[in-house]
Amino acid sequence: MRAPGLLRRLPQQLSSFLLLLLPLLVALVVAAAASGADDHNFHRDFDVVWGAGNARFRDGGREVELSLDARTGARLQSKRRYLFGRFDLEMKLVAGESAGTITSFYICTGGARHDEVDFEFLGNASGEPYLLHTNIFSDGRGEREQQFALWFDPTAAFHTYTILWNPHNIILYIDGTPIRVFRNDAARGVPFPEAQPARVFASIWDAEEWATQGGRVKTDWSKAPFVAAYRRYNVSANACVWEEEEEDGEGGVGERSRCPTTVVTVTAGGGTRTTTRKAPSWMAQRMDWWSWMTLTWVRMNYMVYDYCADRRRFPHGFPTECLTPMGTS
Repeated sequence: MRAPGLLRRLPQQLSSFLLLLLPLLVALVVAAAASGADDHNFHRDFDVVWGAGNARFRDGGREVELSLDARTGARLQSKRRYLFGRFDLEMKLVAGESAGTITSFYICTGGARHDEVDFEFLGNASGEPYLLHTNIFSDGRGEREQQFALWFDPTAAFHTYTILWNPHNIILYIDGTPIRVFRNDAARGVPFPEAQPARVFASIWDAEEWATQGGRVKTDWSKAPFVAAYRRYNVSANACVWEEEEEDGEGGVGERSRCPTTVVTVTAGGGTRTTTRKAPSWMAQRMDWWSWMTLTWVRMNYMVYDYCADRRRFPHGFPTECLTPMGTS
């Protein structure tokens, strides 16, 4: 999909400005994440569902290292399920040789008609950059791949990766910068994840048959173990927890999604006090003009594959969600 002339000139006009702002924005995002993630604990909030011997908890459970060797990888799964939320996680990827490996952070409902949102980092040979592979499944259908190069070294330090999921859209962020949006186009016949609760996952595994340069570069097991680190998992104040209710009156057990709220008290004339509960801001969050400008900059400078631009794959027309113009929330 070709951008209008103005947007094609965007990188040259805004790159310097964005680069000047980036350190400040990253600092603000990291500080905000840290303030809301003080009580996070991987040991308490996750189960190791695969490769228990390859998950190492550090700093009292505030950080976890997942490793991959010739025997097995590792996967964490959140104990709770969520229906909508803002999921923040800091990751530091495998340094050096990482060909054939995939390190991931994703949410998934499970089941044949599952919903899923993926951050998958495809490893590469030493000295070559990582490739970020993203995908979104709804009602069991995926094939919505978008891939990105990164504008930083994801192995040198921790970076914050975010999945924002609300009834209006799904937005993926890196250090507060939007890189992808999937809007709710259910009215146009595009299934949108809005009914099934999802768990949060983190994992590392071997996918040498396709992960690196289409499978041409295989995993070098002499460099194992391959270790990735995770920390500052921030969900408790930013997600709607799916939980069972008491009996529903017919002898059964109901379910509901419990969202965090903020109590707001307003004092009017005469001393009248009105107290209401306010939904979290992320529940209504959409892309604003600055977000669209930033997303366009990322797409034009760092996107390396977009299924919505692959005419060989879709010779008879692109999927419906690809036809919604950029800049439309």
